[in-house]
Order: sequence, then structure tokens, then C-alpha cells
Amino acid sequence: MTKEFAVPPVIFPSGGNPAGGSLQQRRAPTVPFQPPRPSASSAIPFMSFDIGSATAGASSSAPFGGTIHSSSSSSLGPASFEDEEPLLDELGIHPDQIWRKTKSILNPFRVNPNVHKDSDLSGPIFLYLALCLFQLLAGKIQFGVILGWIVVSSIFLYVVFNMLAGRNGNLDLHTCTSVIGYCMLPVVILSAVSLFVSQGSGVARFLMAGAFVVWATRACTNLMVALADGGEEHRGLIAYACFLIYTLFSLLVIF
Repeated sequence: MTKEFAVPPVIFPSGGNPAGGSLQQRRAPTVPFQPPRPSASSAIPFMSFDIGSATAGASSSAPFGGTIHSSSSSSLGPASFEDEEPLLDELGIHPDQIWRKTKSILNPFRVNPNVHKDSDLSGPIFLYLALCLFQLLAGKIQFGVILGWIVVSSIFLYVVFNMLAGRNGNLDLHTCTSVIGYCMLPVVILSAVSLFVSQGSGVARFLMAGAFVVWATRACTNLMVALADGGEEHRGLIAYACFLIYTLFSLLVIF
């Protein structure tokens, strides 16, 4: 005959009965050195697709108890492509400025030196390339020759002007190159017109070249004297140096 033993009841800390209630779920082990996953209520803003909440959360709170204002985010860069500068402005090329300077050279008797105070090299490079193109249409490949003469002419006029002006001279090489380049416009027009003039009319070509050389010399001399100090009393010598420079380029066009 079996003997019955009295088993005392088991009392769990939570007060529940495993037979009548649900067992307490055991938490899954986490990988070492891995932070716990955030709950749905404390989700990180950038993990969701609500951009507005992420912006509001970033602007309202910051680490170390600080506050990030919306103005700091706007100072980081342009918000869209419409706020960016044009590509030509970033490269330092201003077509309206080039057109004003070129148009001022078209009148040989009244050159406006005010538009040439801000010197640039984008316009002269355009005129040099145009001269090389017209020479190429005439059957003359002179890209290297024209580029070399441009450098030598700029240095030559820069040295001559500063030697004549002495201590009062304040002409820099950048301004000198810009002025010589823009005053190359008559030579460029001469190169374009010479395409329609026959090679047999030598006297007409020389007279036409002389008129364009005088035009370029007058414009360059007036700009040099107006933009730099100390050249008014040596206007004749500066005009002679400019005459030699543009005569040299006109010889490329004639022959």
C-alpha cells in the first residue's frame, strides 16, 4: 500500500501559477558589444521615412544639452540647384563684362577706360582664339606663334611703361595683358576682312592694315595712360611701343 506525501504548494515571485497563467517570457540573448535595439516609441528619426519629424528633432535637440537652430543647417550649403552660382561666374567668366569692354574698343576716338579698371583675361583669350581661327581659315597655322608673341608683347610693354613712369608707375602685368588683348580687336577684324581681299591687291591690303594698326594703337595708348599713373608725359613713347606690337601682329595677317 502506497504512502501519500503532502506536497507544499509552490509560490512564484510574480504571484502567478504556471498551470493557470502564461509563463514569463525569457529575453533573447544579445550579441556582445551590441547596443540594444530601440523601441518603437524611441526610434531614431533618420531610420524612418518622416523627413519632417527628423528635421524637427534635429533642430530642437543637440548633444550636451545644446540646441541646433535651423539657420545653421542653411549655412552649410545651398538647399537646391537654383541657389548655386552659374558655372561661368564660378570660372570668372562674365560675358556682359566682356561685351562692354569689347564695345568700348569699337569707337577709336572715345574709349571708355572705366570699364577696363577690372582687368580679366577671359576676353583677351577669346580674341586670341578668334585671331588664330581666322588665320587658320586663311591657311596659316600660327597658334604657337601668336601665343608666344602675346607673352613677349605683354612683358615688353610692361617693362617699357614702368621704365618711363619711374617710381610713379603702378602698372601691373595682369592689367597690361588685359589691355593689349582687348585692343587686339582691330587686328582680329583685319584678319577677318583679309579673307575676302585678294592677295594681288598689295597696296589696298597695306592701307587697310595701316588703318587698323592706328586704330589699335590709339585705343591701347589711351587705356594705358588712363589706367596707370606716370604715363601722360610719355604718351608718344608708349604709343610707339603699342604701334610696334600691333604692326607685328598685322604682318602675320598680311603675309
